[in-house]
Order: sequence, then structure tokens, then C-alpha cells
Amino acid sequence: MRTTLRMRRAALVFTAIGALALTGCSDGGGKDKKAGEGSGPDKESSPSVALPKLDGQKISVAAVWTGPEQANFTKVLDEFEKRTGATVTFVPAQDPIVNFLGTKIAGGQPPDVAMIPQVGAIQQAVAKKWAKPVGPEARAQLGQNYAKVWQDLGSVDGTQYGVYFKAANKSLVWYNTKAFENAGASEPKTWKDFIATAETVSASGVTPVSVGGADGWTLTDWFENIYLSQAGPEKYDQLAKHEIKWTDPSVKDALTTLAELFGKPSLITGGADGALQTEFPASVTQTFTGGDQPKGAMVFEGDFVSVNIAQTEAKIGTDAKVFPFPAVGADSPVVTGGDAAVALKDGKGAQALLTWLASKDAARIWAEAGGFISPNKSLDTAAYPNDVQRTMAEALIDAGDDVRFDMSDQAPQSFGGTPGKGEWKTLQDFLKNPKDIAGTQAKLESDAAKAYTS
Repeated sequence: MRTTLRMRRAALVFTAIGALALTGCSDGGGKDKKAGEGSGPDKESSPSVALPKLDGQKISVAAVWTGPEQANFTKVLDEFEKRTGATVTFVPAQDPIVNFLGTKIAGGQPPDVAMIPQVGAIQQAVAKKWAKPVGPEARAQLGQNYAKVWQDLGSVDGTQYGVYFKAANKSLVWYNTKAFENAGASEPKTWKDFIATAETVSASGVTPVSVGGADGWTLTDWFENIYLSQAGPEKYDQLAKHEIKWTDPSVKDALTTLAELFGKPSLITGGADGALQTEFPASVTQTFTGGDQPKGAMVFEGDFVSVNIAQTEAKIGTDAKVFPFPAVGADSPVVTGGDAAVALKDGKGAQALLTWLASKDAARIWAEAGGFISPNKSLDTAAYPNDVQRTMAEALIDAGDDVRFDMSDQAPQSFGGTPGKGEWKTLQDFLKNPKDIAGTQAKLESDAAKAYTS
């Protein structure tokens, strides 16, 4: 599919984010409505979705979320309990979630519902006959509230299994404004400008880029954004389905571009070794602590970075701003991710929870708490606590069916979603030795070939 006007418009919307005079994540101000819309979430007091009475029923939900994400999701579950009378238990899961669920199922204790963060993992759950089809009530909510692309991502062979509740825009670079000001740096729009900006910041005495390389998924996101912008949507779709090999010249081009950053240890906090020992949360917090002398001036990742920034004293819009991932080709990329609710048990309770999570009422609860973007197009954007998240959410919805889902999350989990294996491990090795482009391609293709045929 060719890059469309809506996709380009979404990228332009992100360009405006860094220029906004914004409030912090916890600030409830700035909830002005767009012309012609309602007066905000407080107006939505009557339920938009009918739920059954489930008095006395116990429902368990497994997810990999921890910290603030778990706390905010718990608020969503608490409201479900109030409306239905059910008791819901949160079950902490670990990556890879398919392995975690396999252990639970083998032990005879599967959760009723699992929040699955990879398209490939949903497909595996269906193939293993763990997943239960989405019922008519939840499907009705999906049809009313979701673009077709989000419904398709949760379906396998034409049957709906997943309800995407949480989305992410994974095409953003966040930066420490004081570090930029001291260096005389400005927001780059192209990859060439990005590298030049990094060199400018480095010359000021601050390491420019913080990379959470201990979490291999962050490295897949670097690759995917470069690949989508440089190779284009059609090639992206083909590589995601393994219709072209990882030895394709387009992959070589993307890795060569990424090596322009990874091949310069002075531009990365702690160099390659330091990055490989830095987990994602630390990659964010070290960018927004230390005043104008942080360990890193920029950190690339999605809208969910705001959750980690909130754990520092930095304020979004003043101390922390954001710009869209720089364009390598003609356009900046728009890559998204998400977490889908999948029922693993038959029963009224699990289906009711899927129906709830597909509703705008459930989305509004986490949206108001911050650190969240919903793919639910019926959600009133006034629910978001600040203009940063509101603008990101509107751009995601405006992109409609033209967004591209995280490539590694579409792959079989053994290739695209397992710590220490497959794409995660190979890109970690590439970070350490970015000169070995041919070897990296060969290893990626070897692992992909095994995963896609197993």
C-alpha cells in the first residue's frame, strides 16, 4: 500500500507537538474541546455499554504490565467490578507471554483473559487452541468503536479473537530541552539532521542518545521506523509476513542507516556496552534527570515514555519535549503497537470483560490517568490529560487503516518477541558490532525462516 495523505498528515501532526506550550502529565488542565464536540468526559456519566450481572463470579486477567501501567489498568478493572459485581484478579505475567500462558495452561490454571502484546502471539494462542472467539457483544463494540485495521489485527483466518485495548505510537523521539538549549540544537526532521543534531549535542559535553538496549524490543523499534520510512509501506508489509527475506537489499540499507548511529559509540550513553546494560525505563529516566547535564539528551520510544518521565521531576512541555521519528525516506514513519485482550476460557465473565475493554467507557478511565493511547475512535479526546497525549491519540485515529503495526509483534514470538533469541538477540549483537551487516542479515533470515515455518 502506498503512503497516503492521511499518513503524511499524521506525521505533520506530530511535528507540531514539540512546539506546544504544554502541561505536565498529571495536570488536568488544557482539556479544551475541538469545535463541535461535547463538553468532556465528565459529561459521559451514563454507561455507553451494557454489561451482565456477574455477582459472585471470579475473573483473572494476565498481563505483563507493572508499576504505573498495572495501577492504571487496575482502575479499569475496578470499574468493571462495580458495574458487574464480579471480582477480578490481576495476574502478573512475564515475557514471552506465550511461554508464561503455556505454563499456566499446563498446570490447569489459565487466566480467563490475557492481554497479549504481539500479533504473532495471538496467532500462536489460536494455533494452540487456547484462544476463544470474541462473542457478539464485544464484536458489536468493535464494529462501533474501531477502525478495520484494529479489528483485523485481532482476527485469525476471519475469526475475531482479540480486542485491542491499548495502543502506542512508536515513532517519537523525546528530548531534554535544557540539554538542547545549551547545545544550540533544534528538532531534526530528517535522519541526516538527526545525526548532525546528535553531533552538536555531543560537542556540548552531553551524550546525545540514550538507548535501552538491554530490552531487545527497543532495538526492533529503531529498525522498523528506519525501514518503514526508507523502504516504504509495501516492503514493510512484505518483510513483516516474511514474503521477502531478511537478506533483501532493503534490509541492508536500513541496517546501514542504523549503523550511522550504532557505529558511533560516542553518540550513545555508555557506548554499546552501556546501552546493552540499560533497561528501557532507565533509558528514559537518565535522559530527564541531572538538569542540563543528563546522561543522555534524547531517547527514542513511544508515547508511553511519558509514564517514565512522570517518575522524574521533569515536566512534559517544558523540560521534556518530543518530535516525530526523523524521515529517512520521503516521510516520517508511523509505527504503532498494542495490547489485545484474548479470552482463554469459555464463560460469561471473560466475554463480558472483552465487551467492557472494547467500550469507550473503559478506554476513558486509563486515558484520564495518562500514559495511554486508545485505538478506540469513539473515545472523546478531551479525556486525555494534556495536549501531548491528545495530539498523539488524534493522529493515531486520523491515520485510520494506514498505520503500520510493529513488525516484530507481527512475527512468531520465537523470532520477534523472545528475550535473548531471534530478532531481539541479533539486533543486540548488531548494536555491539554494527559493521557486520551481512552477518546480521544472515542470522535474522536463518531465525526467521525457522520461526515462520514452525
